[in-house]
Amino acid sequence: MHLSRRTLLRTSAAGLIVAPALAACSSNDGPALLTQRPKLTHGVAVGDPRTDGALIWARSDRPAKLIVETAATESFKDAKRFEGPMLTPDTDGTGRVRVNGLPAGQQVHYRVTLEGDATSEPITGVFRTVPTAASDIKLLWSGDVVGQGYGINPELGGMKIFSAMAARDPHLFIHSGDSIYADGPLKDSVTLPDGRIWRNTVSEAKSAVAQTLDQFRGNFAYNLTDENYRRFNSSVAQIVQWDDHETVNNWYPGGMVGPTKGYTERSMDTLATRSWQAFHEWMPVEPKEAVDGRLYRKISYGPLLDVFVLDMRTYKDTNDENRSPAGRIFGAAQTQWLIGALRDSKATWKIVANDLPLGLVVKDGEQPDRIAFEGPANNDPGAPSGRETEIAQVLSSIKANKVSGVVWLTADVHYTAAHHYSPERAAFGDFNEFWEFVSGPLNAGAFGPNPLDGTFGPEAVFVHAPPVQNASPLDGAYQHFGEVSIDGRSRELTVNLCDATGNVLFTQRLTPAH
Repeated sequence: MHLSRRTLLRTSAAGLIVAPALAACSSNDGPALLTQRPKLTHGVAVGDPRTDGALIWARSDRPAKLIVETAATESFKDAKRFEGPMLTPDTDGTGRVRVNGLPAGQQVHYRVTLEGDATSEPITGVFRTVPTAASDIKLLWSGDVVGQGYGINPELGGMKIFSAMAARDPHLFIHSGDSIYADGPLKDSVTLPDGRIWRNTVSEAKSAVAQTLDQFRGNFAYNLTDENYRRFNSSVAQIVQWDDHETVNNWYPGGMVGPTKGYTERSMDTLATRSWQAFHEWMPVEPKEAVDGRLYRKISYGPLLDVFVLDMRTYKDTNDENRSPAGRIFGAAQTQWLIGALRDSKATWKIVANDLPLGLVVKDGEQPDRIAFEGPANNDPGAPSGRETEIAQVLSSIKANKVSGVVWLTADVHYTAAHHYSPERAAFGDFNEFWEFVSGPLNAGAFGPNPLDGTFGPEAVFVHAPPVQNASPLDGAYQHFGEVSIDGRSRELTVNLCDATGNVLFTQRLTPAH
């Protein structure tokens, strides 16, 4: 089975040809095809697996019904058939269906077709259902795709970091946000400071900042013209979250885009509403399954792992000096949900997917007339203030409720690092020591490192950042993903921080509490 899956990973790209014409569902992509046979335009994707199935996502170039078949082998003998929704222009031709009733802890082969006036060519993929017994688990995480003007470079074979991740044969991938750069237009080429030339494939939607719904949709569509990305999506179940660049840099509710940024629509709330619709349409996620009907949720992956997916954008407060007696980064409802969900979790390991790092100081450069901060940290090493107060609530509850095995995974800052937090070094001491691991970017400018705020006593045990800011993906050593492996027998958790080729830069092993 393992060999056949490898074979599929090498060969399935032949079925992932992107149609240049999608006019039945989007006005940005060219004239309609003459044939009435529907076509799967941007591959397939898997999301939010369960013990009995997962979400399967696809897109059609014309109105058609989504059909998914599942089987234990790639011969598709005794296949189960699932009928999904009609894919129509109302959702830009996208849709998803949850396949269920499948055996737990098994590799599943799936085949996606479209039924319209005729039946489309199929695309196949694989995923694993969630185990019910302790077993080995491999999870990857990262973020930051097509940022700072660095798009899909045909001279490099596209975004090959996704092929490097697929080669590690993971069960899960946490996409930690900045899945697009809606505020990052692309040009045909970028001349680097040393004279090298970065080449981009371009599209209409990526030629300007995204403001309309179709432009946001076109940003997601652009990324999925990359063969490496599509192949990865077909074979690895994703857990997706969003951050700021799905909308606009450093967005927060009620904010306004600066007048010099080329926007005619400056309301961040309006842009976020359009962004959210496109994100929902183009990602393998079902908002109705989230706690708030939007994004934050728990994904259980057997007795050894629960993943808690946070939304640190929708409910945060204004980017200001971040020093008020009480601030918001989760909002009250999400804070209480996270406290209760961690308390009630029976899993050995609890991974918290936080799209903004806890202790790294990230300033909001959109506020030139005053010092403003983007994330929880406010560069004050004293007692918690501003958004740090909600972080303190969660950390104190973990200690009070005797919750063990909590590990935080994040991206956002475009370098990789391992941070150890300890009350012995902290101004605020009401918490147990823990680790936060940072990874990224996947295909964007590399930056860092950022200073650490001392409130929760962080120490940078490992940092890998470029020697210059905005290093291009030509310097693949500074593109990163992280890997978490859990041993099914010992229950030990191992974190590897990797570069774009899969070279391991740093390893940290953690033992279970009991």
